[in-house]
Amino acid sequence: MRGYFGIGVEDISKPHNAGNLMRSAHAFGASFFFAVKPDIDFHGLRQSDTSEAAFHMPFYEYDSAGALALPRGCKLVGIEFLPDAEDLPSFRHPIQAAYIFGPEKGNLSPGILERCDAIVKIPTKFCVNVGVAGALVMYDRMIALGSHAERPVGTRAALTRKPHPRNR
Repeated sequence: MRGYFGIGVEDISKPHNAGNLMRSAHAFGASFFFAVKPDIDFHGLRQSDTSEAAFHMPFYEYDSAGALALPRGCKLVGIEFLPDAEDLPSFRHPIQAAYIFGPEKGNLSPGILERCDAIVKIPTKFCVNVGVAGALVMYDRMIALGSHAERPVGTRAALTRKPHPRNR
């Protein structure tokens, strides 16, 4: 995949959600993980972060939105369920990006939203769990920027073909 990305959270309060998101970030190849004003201790996430992501990628913690520091050229992308946010399927992922997700019971703070280069929403009927949202965004990035071949267009013959005996 081209470029790099980081995953972050603001004001997260549920350790299992944080651990799940860190594990997914590690699995999708995130370059770093960060937290702004977390309401949990990130050192005790072993139950939900079974890959021990903090040992495999840098982790940064910030006291406030103003303290958040990103690499030069890195675009901050807020993932938030706002009416005027851009839909994820239409979004062009920056080559150098940091995606930030809000708290479980609330939204990204005005300080973070002000710093974002883009605000993106997952087009669902209502908000999804932060771990699910993170996995969807990272998968979309992988499909958009990865070096995967386009999916073949199915033909009627391919759709009606009997499965191989081994796959029954």
